[in-house]
Amino acid sequence: MNTTLDFDPLFRSLRVGNLDLPNRIVMSPMTRSFATNGVLDPAMADYYAARAAGGTGLIISEGAAVDHEVAHFTNSIPHFYGQAALAQWRAVLDAVHGAGGLMFPQLWHTGLGRMAEYTANPDTPSIGPSAIGSKPARAMEQRDIDAVIEAFASAAVTAEAMGFDGVAIHGAHGYLLDAFFWPRTNRREDRYGGELANRIRFAVELVQEMRRRVAPDFPIMFRFSQWKGTDYNAKIADTPDELAAILQPLAAAGVDIFDASARRFWLPEFSDSSLNLAGWAKKLTGKLAMAVGSVGLESPLDVKGRLETQSAAAVSAENLTPLLDMLARDEFDLVGVGRVLLANPRWPNLIRARKFSELMPYDPARVGAFIEPALLN
Repeated sequence: MNTTLDFDPLFRSLRVGNLDLPNRIVMSPMTRSFATNGVLDPAMADYYAARAAGGTGLIISEGAAVDHEVAHFTNSIPHFYGQAALAQWRAVLDAVHGAGGLMFPQLWHTGLGRMAEYTANPDTPSIGPSAIGSKPARAMEQRDIDAVIEAFASAAVTAEAMGFDGVAIHGAHGYLLDAFFWPRTNRREDRYGGELANRIRFAVELVQEMRRRVAPDFPIMFRFSQWKGTDYNAKIADTPDELAAILQPLAAAGVDIFDASARRFWLPEFSDSSLNLAGWAKKLTGKLAMAVGSVGLESPLDVKGRLETQSAAAVSAENLTPLLDMLARDEFDLVGVGRVLLANPRWPNLIRARKFSELMPYDPARVGAFIEPALLN
C-alpha cells in the first residue's frame, strides 16, 4: 500500500441541495436479496448503520421496488411501499441517522429484467418499451407509463416524508428506464421511441413529476450506465453529443446528481478525452456526478461474477492514485464504493487514519451472496 497517498480530496465536505455531506464517499447501491416478501431482514438496519458509523458520507440503499405490480426483481428484493416494508425502512433510516449518516433509497422498476418465476405473480407479463427478451412480456401502453411515473413520484414523496435525505432513481443496467434509452430494447414507433429525444422522454417525464412533488432542494440522484447486465459492451451514447442529449434534459427535469455506473472508473469514456463517464456527466450538465466502478480493488468481476484475478486486494495504490488525482482536479464530485465497503464497513475511517493493515480483502463467501453479479460495483 502506498503510504504517501493524499486522501484529503475524499474527505472534503460538499453541499447537495439542502444537504451537507461530510465527505465524498458514497456507499453505492448493491442488491443483497435479504428481504422476505418485500420486507427487509431486521439485521439490515445494523448493516447500513455500520457503514455510516465507519465514515461513509452518504449511503444509497439497495434497489427497492416501487409500487407497481411487475416492478419487482424477485421476492427477496425489498419493497418501498406497504406498511410492513416501510416500517423496516424506517428502522434502517433511524439506525443510519443514529450513527451519524445520511441515506437515499434507490427506487427501482426492473422492467424486462424481472425474474418473474421468482416473484409472487409469475404469470403477470413483465413490461418494457417493447415486448422482447422476456416471457411473458408486453410493450407498455400509455396507462403503464403513467402508472410507473406515479409509482416513482409517490415513492419520492414517501421518502421525503419519512425523513430520507434524498432519493435515487435506478435508470441503468438494462432495467426499465434504461431499456427505453437503448435502441436494441426500444423498438417503439410512438412518442417514446425512435429518435433519442423520444427514447429519453419517459425518464424525463418521470423525473419532472418527482421534482414537482418534492421540495425544490430535496436531492434527486439518477443512476445511468452504458453497459447492461446482459451486455457489458453496450452503449447508449457513442459520442459526447449523444450523451449530452440524454443527460441535459434529465438535468433540466430536476436531477441533482448523476450516478455514472461504470465497471472500471479509471477508463476514459470517449477516445478524445481522459474524462471517465462521471467526468463527462459533470462537464455536460454542470450537475454533481459520482464515479463508480471497482474503487479500491485491483480487479473488477468477470461476466460470471468471479474476480478476474485471484489477488484482488481491499485497497490498491495503483487503483486509488488515479481516483484521488481525478477527484482533486474536480473531474467529478463523489465516489461510489461497493465491494470494499462490504469487506470493510470502516473503510473511510481506516484509510483516513492510514490503518491499512486492518483492511480486509473482498471475499464473496465472507460478505454473503448477491443475487446478480452485474449489480456489483
